[in-house]
Amino acid sequence: MPDLPQHKPVLAGTAYSGISEAGIRLQALPEGHLLHVFGAIEPSTLAAELAKAGLAKSSIRKAGFRQWFVAGDEPLTPASLDALAAALAGKAYVMDQSHGRVRIGVSGRSSRALLSKGTAVNLDPGVFPEGHSAMTMVGHLSVQIVRTGDDSFELTVLRSFAESLWDELTHMAASAEKDDA
Repeated sequence: MPDLPQHKPVLAGTAYSGISEAGIRLQALPEGHLLHVFGAIEPSTLAAELAKAGLAKSSIRKAGFRQWFVAGDEPLTPASLDALAAALAGKAYVMDQSHGRVRIGVSGRSSRALLSKGTAVNLDPGVFPEGHSAMTMVGHLSVQIVRTGDDSFELTVLRSFAESLWDELTHMAASAEKDDA
């Protein structure tokens, strides 16, 4: 029997293990699960269905009109996905995007300065509070930005562009640190 392909996190190399400067931290987040949900379902109803399917720790991020990303650190089991799809039948559709997208954490006092170098989204906490998300461009890459705390964000990017985004963030981090000093 031939060897089956093994999953390897895209940002698993030592160059991608994390960067921590005085005011910025870049972190490759666990490749747990990322679901794309489409349909006329309210986030509160979706949260209740996630809890029933064993995905209560997942976060719901608006991804467009009647679209959400559901992200979490734990790997998705086929039973959880089947249970969620059955619960949402007739209300919404769910597609597993875990294999195709990667999450990167950006935090620290200079995190907004770093991100402002690559996107036009106003990340001021008064305009973009915790829990808010936006689909945008960071440089030439399509990214979803989510505020996860006062000075912390999570970026979700297509898997094939994760290394490119990481390299861009690293470059912008050096510049942001100088500007924020």
